[in-house]
Amino acid sequence: MTPTPSSSSSSPQPGTLRHTLRQTLQQRARNNVLRKLTLPSPNATDFSSNDFLSLSTSPLYRERYLAHLQSLPASHPFASGGSRLLDGNSVYTEQLETFLASFHGSATALLFNSGFDANLGVLSTLPQPGDLILYDEAIHASAHEGMRRSRAARRLPFRHSCPESLRRVLAQQVQIDAGVRDGSRNVFVVVESVYSMDGDVAPLKEFVDVVDELLPKGNGYWVVDEAHATGVCGPRGAGVVQELGLQGKMFVRVHTFGKALGCHGAAAVVLCDPDTREYLINYARSLIYTTALGFPFLAAIRTAYELLDGGETVELQETLHQRIRYLRERLSAIQPEDATLFTLDHHPGSPIFSLRCALPRRLAAACQKRGYVVRAILPPTVPAGQERVRVCLHAGNTEDEIDGLVETIQEWLGEMQGEAQMQITKIARL
Repeated sequence: MTPTPSSSSSSPQPGTLRHTLRQTLQQRARNNVLRKLTLPSPNATDFSSNDFLSLSTSPLYRERYLAHLQSLPASHPFASGGSRLLDGNSVYTEQLETFLASFHGSATALLFNSGFDANLGVLSTLPQPGDLILYDEAIHASAHEGMRRSRAARRLPFRHSCPESLRRVLAQQVQIDAGVRDGSRNVFVVVESVYSMDGDVAPLKEFVDVVDELLPKGNGYWVVDEAHATGVCGPRGAGVVQELGLQGKMFVRVHTFGKALGCHGAAAVVLCDPDTREYLINYARSLIYTTALGFPFLAAIRTAYELLDGGETVELQETLHQRIRYLRERLSAIQPEDATLFTLDHHPGSPIFSLRCALPRRLAAACQKRGYVVRAILPPTVPAGQERVRVCLHAGNTEDEIDGLVETIQEWLGEMQGEAQMQITKIARL
């Protein structure tokens, strides 16, 4: 039975806005792409969230966080009281930004309420009229929204994680655009360091080499989203950029806190130089016109980064990577007769596993029925033909839980192959 959106007791009149909305939602339901909010099962095993280090349930994190809250003087408000430019700034906020900048080897840092706000603010604000933006075709929706609102003259994609594609697109622009060639036109290059759907790590060094070679005048500006690398990759979880020693090449880096760091729903920091920070404070609407983060959220971020800085998450990071190797080994051993039913797409070291599957909804449902929370990822989140079940691994997942998930997948594949064989036999008898 096809699911339908919830409806009120009265049907909307044809031609009205409510009627249009209802029809649109019903069409989405018929296409099996209707999104719905769900509630987590209290006894389920999490193989879906981005809580890679399991910090959100860590007793150490909870103890330190509560200590931060208790340290707040009675006269200091919990709420921020307004936007940063009005009443929402504080000494604590600025000290936290200084700490984050130091940890990440950046001149300055600027907090945003979410990674979406950060990417929107950076990309809608910093490109100047007539500038060029080149972007990896797999970047996050927030980056697309920022680019769409920018004053850049052109926005051109290059093939996902492909330095040669970047080379071809940029070389063409160098050839046809004198401003790109002589350095008078800014070229922004927008990538992620670890991608959320496939879990692959961008070839940042190769990308940087291409831009350095083709833009010797220094008019190439990197914007790198490290949301899924924060806490997982690099020294003390500082990210891919610092793992490669490329921080000096970066114009802007965005780190978020709602994934591996288990903090406020993806609050983020923009790492940049002082002029860029001041420019964003003056022009980034997603910063200017929103209430600033309150003390509880700032304290959560500070707690997570103190754990990173003190090396207290190293054991969690090591455990996570052990689990990654174990799950990869188990899943790689699955070789179904029909490869369309299941193909593993995984990049070593990443906690994100992409299980390419012709029937992702059915596989996800089978896992969820056994108490293993995984999600089917469908268009428009991924392109048509790239449907998959996304599995996210955590430091808190045990080998027994991994075994249970893999055995569930194997059993489901056996059932699907049995159904296919029955269909073949039925057709042969006709």
